[in-house]
Amino acid sequence: MATRKKILNLTVVVSALGYFVDIYDLVLFSIVRIPSLRSLGVPEDQLLDKGVTLINLQMIGMLVGGILWGVLGDKKGRVSVLFGSIFMYSVANILNAFVQNVEMYGLLRFVAGVGLAGELGAAITLVSEVTDKESRGYATSIVAGVGVSGAILAAIIGEYVSWKAAYIVGGVLGLGLLVLRMKMFDSGMYTNLKKLQIRKGSFLSLFSTRDRGVRYLSCVLIGVPIWFVIGILITFAPEITKDLGSTGVVSAGTGILFAYAGLTVGDFASGILSQLLRSRRKIVFWFITMTALLILIYLYSRDMDPSFYYTVCFALGVAAGYWAVFVTIASEQFGTNMRATVTTTVPNLVRGAVVPLTLSFKALQPTFGLVQSALIVGFVTIGVAYMALSFLKETYGKDLDFIEHI
Repeated sequence: MATRKKILNLTVVVSALGYFVDIYDLVLFSIVRIPSLRSLGVPEDQLLDKGVTLINLQMIGMLVGGILWGVLGDKKGRVSVLFGSIFMYSVANILNAFVQNVEMYGLLRFVAGVGLAGELGAAITLVSEVTDKESRGYATSIVAGVGVSGAILAAIIGEYVSWKAAYIVGGVLGLGLLVLRMKMFDSGMYTNLKKLQIRKGSFLSLFSTRDRGVRYLSCVLIGVPIWFVIGILITFAPEITKDLGSTGVVSAGTGILFAYAGLTVGDFASGILSQLLRSRRKIVFWFITMTALLILIYLYSRDMDPSFYYTVCFALGVAAGYWAVFVTIASEQFGTNMRATVTTTVPNLVRGAVVPLTLSFKALQPTFGLVQSALIVGFVTIGVAYMALSFLKETYGKDLDFIEHI
């Protein structure tokens, strides 16, 4: 019993620290976007366009990596993905400090995105499988809650050191974490699965039946409002709040600091509440509703000082902080032979949704302006998320020791 508890604690702690480094590296570009692009000679009137292009390349990398690492997680094991992914994104982020032009910057953001894609899904899959079903939500909320606080460190580092040094810090942290991962093992559930002669990690099989396809797409769509908040409202807060008539300059780094502080609170709260109320679906519904209300407050609050917008960023973070529950739902919906594929690809498809969201945001601007464009895109994502949630069954307390017949 003591050994099993020790293994569980180690798995949760190391997974949480890995996700902490993952989030640090993931949001760092949003924090250093403007100073890094200025350093590379990008004109002021192109900062937004070049920034959108680079963040889209990072997110496309995460889409590719999500499928790659997800399939490998089911075929080769969860721990192998945790090793490979952190090594890739750590090296890529160190190299980011030495880019000389936007083209190389974009290539390395793509490579970093591929690496970043494997961290969360493999960690949540592993933690879900080694934790008792009655306390699973607590464990995954610790991973997500500690993990998203990595953005707070990124915001602080980005504020006080150069953008190049900030990338190096992230890479070194990741490489250092590899040492701790040497003591991790795959779950007994997955070890038993490897003995069976069944198909594992088939991404296309997610769409081989209508039921599986609907389950999978619904898991993706309930999470899109989270990355609308992060990828548009927070990342482009300097431009949006300027259009709203902010009485001072709103910093992207400070906005991310407040938003991710809120996300940390929200992830712990949503995970704990899902355990206390014995329901994942109810928590997601109420957190999406809070997100919708705060989007309205954010986009209809004109001529406010920066401190007001930072407060709203924090509140938006709390409301959008159902990431832990959202990923846990995805993990609980599918069998052991497809769990890593689902749990890794779903959050990365959500992150990758930033691409169509930002492209739609840009396309609507000439007609509707910055603020109204954000409002339209935001409420489309909210409506779709409500609809997707209605297709998902409650998974609280579900036994995960089952397989998908593919």
